Amino acid sequence: MNFEFTEEQEAFRSEVRDFIKKELPPEWETQFKDFMSAGGGGAEMHQFSREMSRKLGAKGWLALAWPEKYGGRDKPSLQHILVEELAYHKCPGWDAVGIGMLSSILIKYGTEDQKNRFLPGIAAGEACWCELLSERDAGSDLAALQTRAVEDGDDFVVNGQKVWTSAAHLADSALMLARTHPDATLRHKGLSFFLLDMKTPGISITPLVNMAGEHEFNEVFLDNVRVPKANMVGEQNKGWYVVVGVLDFERSTFPLHAIARRKLDDFLDYARENKTLTPAQRNRFAELMVECEIARLIHHRVVWMQDRDEPPKYESSLDKLFGGELNQKVTAEVCRAMGHYGSLTEGSKWAPLEGHVPFLYLRSIGDIIAMGSSEIARGVIAQRGLGMPRS
Repeated sequence: MNFEFTEEQEAFRSEVRDFIKKELPPEWETQFKDFMSAGGGGAEMHQFSREMSRKLGAKGWLALAWPEKYGGRDKPSLQHILVEELAYHKCPGWDAVGIGMLSSILIKYGTEDQKNRFLPGIAAGEACWCELLSERDAGSDLAALQTRAVEDGDDFVVNGQKVWTSAAHLADSALMLARTHPDATLRHKGLSFFLLDMKTPGISITPLVNMAGEHEFNEVFLDNVRVPKANMVGEQNKGWYVVVGVLDFERSTFPLHAIARRKLDDFLDYARENKTLTPAQRNRFAELMVECEIARLIHHRVVWMQDRDEPPKYESSLDKLFGGELNQKVTAEVCRAMGHYGSLTEGSKWAPLEGHVPFLYLRSIGDIIAMGSSEIARGVIAQRGLGMPRS
């Protein structure tokens, strides 16, 4: 593959940077601690994020990867450049579920009616989505989920509960996996994939505050929730094949290399100004800079494949595995290099980098669990990439 960007791609990157410089007030850039956690910043930040989504939608940037017949430009590489720049500058407005995961799957598996109903709101930045996948006993082993969907006339009636649902308290809609054939001999063959209005009667949401003090996660209870049959994506009992595609896009939708690189650059600017780095620390941060570049190239390989309409198999898992573990290493090293000052939080006049370091450290612990744990990613790489047996 060619790792160089075309003139079109470089021109678009400059356009995105100009947009961010114009639309993102400096004070907001310091308030958003991390691109991954924009959904946990409270009502004011969420409102600002929705405003930014609409601005991105008005420029046609939320549908860059879509075919032209659905209002896109058929340019996955431009979409990834957009997200890369948003992530590095900690700029909100990107709906990782709706744009990054669902839209491409909807274009591939959805009916024309579903595309007409759901894609315009996603493209305009008007719809905020969440994913109802994980359950208490079905996280990494997603095929073990127990939420049931039973046919009743023109609907399915859903009962069960989901957990670790990011932004469920803010979302308008959700993608959901539920069991429609409880007696299937193979667990993954009895699942179906649905689209759900989060205002449907019977849905209740319990907040889960993470260890960094953010209300980002939720537990979602579904009590006789009626979902129209017209909202099933793909065939009944074959939703596993749809959700596998969603997970592949999920693992590459976040440019973790850009998130890690921004943390690294912020710290190095601080360290140069205060002359705090020892020779050993300089060597260690140079190594991390090299790893950021490796992570960027791994990510760009996935983008290159998507541009060629080659579905990534193990490559997305490799992208997420390397980037997630790198993001955690960078954050831990920054916290360690700051010594006792690295534990000071917002509000302390002595806290470096606006007191965000402790939050980022705690937040990064989940990077090797979310979107498929490192163990799951290594299993995917071994089986799909290296052809190794399951056991």
